[in-house]
Amino acid sequence: MGQSIAQQLIQAHLMDGTPRAGEPIAMTIDQTLTQDATGTLVMLELEAMGLERVKTELSAQYVDHNLIQADYRNPDDHLFLQSACRRFGVWFSPPGNGVSHPLHMERFGEPGKTLLGSDSHTCAAGALGMLAMGAGGLAVAMAMAGQPFYLTMPKIVRVELTGGLPDWVSAKDVVLELLRRYGVDGGKGRIFEYTGEGLEQLTAMDRHVIANMAMETGATASLFPADKMTRRFLASQGREGVWRELRAEDGAAYDETISLDLSALEPLIACPSSPGNVVPVREVAGRPLYQAYIGSSANPGYRDFAVAAAMVDGRRVPPGVSLDINPASRQILENLVADGWLGKLLWAGARIHQAGCNGCIGMGQAPASGRISLRTVPRNFPGRSGTPEDQVYLCSPETAAASALEGKITDPRELMMDYPRIVEPDRYRLDTAMLVAPPPHDHPHGHDVELVKGPNIHSLPEFDPLEDKLTGEVLLVVGDDISTDEIMPAGAEILPLRSNIPAISRYVFSRLDEGFYDRAMACREQGGGFVVGGRNYGQGSSREHAALAPRYLGVRGVIAASFPRIHRDNLINFGILPLTFRDPADRDRIQQGDQLRFEGLHRALEQGGDLEVENCSRQERYRVEHDLSRRQVQVLLAGGLINHFRGQGR
Repeated sequence: MGQSIAQQLIQAHLMDGTPRAGEPIAMTIDQTLTQDATGTLVMLELEAMGLERVKTELSAQYVDHNLIQADYRNPDDHLFLQSACRRFGVWFSPPGNGVSHPLHMERFGEPGKTLLGSDSHTCAAGALGMLAMGAGGLAVAMAMAGQPFYLTMPKIVRVELTGGLPDWVSAKDVVLELLRRYGVDGGKGRIFEYTGEGLEQLTAMDRHVIANMAMETGATASLFPADKMTRRFLASQGREGVWRELRAEDGAAYDETISLDLSALEPLIACPSSPGNVVPVREVAGRPLYQAYIGSSANPGYRDFAVAAAMVDGRRVPPGVSLDINPASRQILENLVADGWLGKLLWAGARIHQAGCNGCIGMGQAPASGRISLRTVPRNFPGRSGTPEDQVYLCSPETAAASALEGKITDPRELMMDYPRIVEPDRYRLDTAMLVAPPPHDHPHGHDVELVKGPNIHSLPEFDPLEDKLTGEVLLVVGDDISTDEIMPAGAEILPLRSNIPAISRYVFSRLDEGFYDRAMACREQGGGFVVGGRNYGQGSSREHAALAPRYLGVRGVIAASFPRIHRDNLINFGILPLTFRDPADRDRIQQGDQLRFEGLHRALEQGGDLEVENCSRQERYRVEHDLSRRQVQVLLAGGLINHFRGQGR
């Protein structure tokens, strides 16, 4: 029996375990990716581990999130990251150079390699035939130190693409269709592997759009074959030499198969406030528009901007509509300038922003309260835009540009124009001058390089091992699909504190409960407390601050209906118990302020199975469970992954 692409790559990198769905495995990692919102912690973790130089084939650090220099904090962190890259042997991409994911594809992506990134959308590199996955920063730091990456073997889902895309339908609509089918957690524990005749129409950057945003279903990764489209892209970047063919073998077996007829698709849109709230554009057409935003890691390609430029060529957006253009990389911006597309956007009234994540992460470009913003970004969680009462819709560049021209949500098929067909350059104007290479391997040890730490950069807090008995207050009870944006908000006010855990911890759950910080700090001195959640607790971003900051505030356990992979792993890595209710109805029996008690935790965790939690306030007991591996239990007992790493004598 043949192997799928995912099976081939997992087998080639397998260090431990049996690659059977649901079984724990450990893999070697070839490359890592970090960005500044998470990378500062990664570098501090490497320092805490005493690492001299990274042991991966290649590691790259991008500054793409925290670009607003309103005070000293962001630029101080940029200097810290550059010094850390010199010390540990990491490539450095400075601010203004662009978003990590398209940049990594342009310069470092290589078929057949594994890539682990401290950004959940690292999976975008699956467009090149890489097994690319997001993880918490501490897991990435371990990979950089030469340790394996641990995960539960996912199911492999064959996505058979048939037919061809109609006019006015593009790659964003393909992934929105996946989200319409799977929702925001239906892809959990799965790798989507794309096959079929429909691939012939999708360029490498089209595939990037799909691979990037498919993780919003909860998927572990997306994988495309390395074929002629991959080769063409790498040749356009002057890197054809790293190409190798990669495809599923004849007779490859899959755990699941779905079919997606591209020719049957229509323009789709995700309504506020979830990427899974997908409907046809025609169903919401006519709603008045405030902002149309094109760019981000979810639509970063040359054609995504060029198709919008062709649509607005010779026309202007109406007064009161903001057309925001966010180039994904400096190189793409230079090519748009050289080919005349940027001038067309400017003439139409577009606002051009620097290459970076920007409004996608709430760093500027926030919409007005209650006004509709159409964005090609991957997420529209409540308040993520920077506006508490936002109305963010997710759509294709075609839908965003059509709506900007009409001043209302518009199905682009209704425009009185021919569909612009964009042909990407055979060879891009390349710009690699801004990338800073790491010192050569024969360079003196990294400890000779001083880490540049501004006053906002604090060392990581140290945490105690898990006690056998835990008693604490229920600090907060939340519902389903709570995102990491709601646990640990981002934005221009908060993200600059990412290297200062005591300071950023003041904002934990601040969008849901302004009193959480004071309540948690009061309980911390008494042994800590618990959070009770619903289904899919911790969806979205890989930011480990959503686990680290609550742990700093004394949160010792989260009991929920279910967890997405990355956040569950982050909780474990910082010593927070992730437990699930055996009976989900028990969640409704617990209220904020209740006192919970666990006894005999060590033995219960090591033996596996159910645990019992006592609600001392209501004289009730509930059955909770965990699916922790033996290694994860040891990490929790040690008080977190760094403690466990030190205890192993590494």
